[in-house]
Amino acid sequence: MPLLSNKEVRNLKLSSIPLPKLRELAEILDQSSQGNGTEIIKRLINLQDIESTLNNFIKKLYNERIKARKELISEEDLIKELYKVKEFSWGVVQGQLDQKIQTEYVRKIFRYDDLISGVKAKLHDDVTSYVICTWYNHWTTVLIEEHISQHPKVIPTLKNIKGMDIFVDNQPFDLKTTYLPKEYDVKDAIRNPKNLAVWMYENQGAQRFGADNRLFVVLLDARNPQDSWKLKRNFNLVFSKIDEFFNKEKATTADEVVFSFAKKTYTAVSKVLIISQ
Repeated sequence: MPLLSNKEVRNLKLSSIPLPKLRELAEILDQSSQGNGTEIIKRLINLQDIESTLNNFIKKLYNERIKARKELISEEDLIKELYKVKEFSWGVVQGQLDQKIQTEYVRKIFRYDDLISGVKAKLHDDVTSYVICTWYNHWTTVLIEEHISQHPKVIPTLKNIKGMDIFVDNQPFDLKTTYLPKEYDVKDAIRNPKNLAVWMYENQGAQRFGADNRLFVVLLDARNPQDSWKLKRNFNLVFSKIDEFFNKEKATTADEVVFSFAKKTYTAVSKVLIISQ
């Protein structure tokens, strides 16, 4: 999508607030909190000079969510747990676990004892590796997204909306934390990050297709790309690079990229942060 107007962005921010909290915001702004979300948003969207109140309200609720998570496990303890991961090998291709079970066990093995032996000998290790990699990616991403969302230039969303995680410079972005694809040239990625953004859009899966604005945070160990997963938990480096990026970057028309997918052409605003060592 191209850059949006202030009113369009305000609508998205209000839409990202869960209804009970939207009612609270309406009362803070001395407006009626009656009706459904659409009705409340219609009353709030044209109010003058509410941007600061709206942004502060969202930030406050998001920080309360982080506080609740930290009551379950502190950031320091969570990082210690992440450093217990010694290997990063999926074992099963992501999203194809059921297919593997069907083709290699259910439909291939005839005898019960052979099935149980096969599961214990191989599938158990594959599933364990898959769960560890998924767990590691989830919690490292959580910490990165929490840090990004607390930057002064960033406003997070408060509920899941497809194609939108944060607002940067009052523009919506889908936040993608990932690794450099194996088939992509390392030197070209560093020299031409905009080309990398186009490649990411054009090579996304059809089921997850989106032409939304995206902020790609790409983790890359340039000397040993296979170890890039370790870089993701080097939070001293990752957080400092994130802060540097948001302190200097702005979302402008210069960030527009044009890409093709399924014989159609799309335009999106995209920014790329490559964190490397």
